[in-house]
Amino acid sequence: MRLLTDENFNGSILRGLIRRLPDLDVVRIQDVGLIHADDPTILEWAANEGRILLTHDVATITGYAYERIQNRLPMPGVVEVIATASIGLVIDDLYLFVCCSQPDEYEGQILFIPFP
Repeated sequence: MRLLTDENFNGSILRGLIRRLPDLDVVRIQDVGLIHADDPTILEWAANEGRILLTHDVATITGYAYERIQNRLPMPGVVEVIATASIGLVIDDLYLFVCCSQPDEYEGQILFIPFP
């Protein structure tokens, strides 16, 4: 599974996930030259690279993701991570997400973590 984390994604969550899955294929927006890029640009880059976006940005990214779906543009998936949730719970749920699913399951999907 190939992941991309948004600019303001919680570093503690990312580090905890990488500790559990050291071979995880994840890059940060900062690492690929997209710092301060707008949401449509980020979603386009993620689609071109086949990466599912992990974000805390429930307010705006969701609308742009649905817009891509509506316009039949590629959208490998968005995982909305609720920023106020327990870090440990989020890491557990992301671990399950990565280990128990296939990337193509999330094409055109928006998933919210922690799981209900």
